[in-house]
Amino acid sequence: MSTTRLALRRTGLGAVLAAAAVLAAAGVASAHVTVHPESYAKGATDGLLTFRVPNEEDTATTTKVQVFLPTDHPVLGVLVTPHDGWTAKVTTTKLKTPVKTDDGTITEAASEITWTGGKIAAGQFEDFDVAFGQLPEDADELAFKTLQSYSDGTTVRWIEEEEAGADEPENPAPVLKLTAAADESTPASSGKSTQSTASAKSTAQAADSGDSTARGLGIAGLVVGVLGLAAAAFAVVRTRSPRP
Repeated sequence: MSTTRLALRRTGLGAVLAAAAVLAAAGVASAHVTVHPESYAKGATDGLLTFRVPNEEDTATTTKVQVFLPTDHPVLGVLVTPHDGWTAKVTTTKLKTPVKTDDGTITEAASEITWTGGKIAAGQFEDFDVAFGQLPEDADELAFKTLQSYSDGTTVRWIEEEEAGADEPENPAPVLKLTAAADESTPASSGKSTQSTASAKSTAQAADSGDSTARGLGIAGLVVGVLGLAAAAFAVVRTRSPRP
């Protein structure tokens, strides 16, 4: 085998190993607890949040997951979806500031959800679904601090909140972005009405143009007819005139 061909093979192998290392590093960096979807509209109702919990340990399994919900901007009407092997416990807390809704005033809300009894093995993850009745309208984001406990007794605290302009923290808390709610003052049919109005105007303009053209042709025809009658009358008069 030539030296050039051997060098190329070694270079290709090095590139593959480097790419594998980069992908592995990216996988480790992104393997933290997250919430899905990443955003909801402010004040959204009857939705679903999914907390994805991956196992980062090679020799231990995840045996407990605790998600803490904010109470300064509470999530109302929390319900958990049953998972095989897991037992969910929802803890409620009395709110410092009650929330007024169409169904009345809410004085308590969920502050913690704990899942126990199940296992997340190495290289696997688990999705925990949480339904809600209503999200707050007075916040731009919600941070759900999470504790992940392993079978070897260690606990990973996903509680760090990202600061503006700073790098992502080592153990970031799952964050749900709250976007501006859609403007409901404008009826959904307004676009159709506008299109219908524009279409009606175009039709009217076309009709006016057609009427003007017809009137112009009618007048032109009338003028031609009058000129023809005048020419015919002149010809008759000239024919009947006495010769000198």
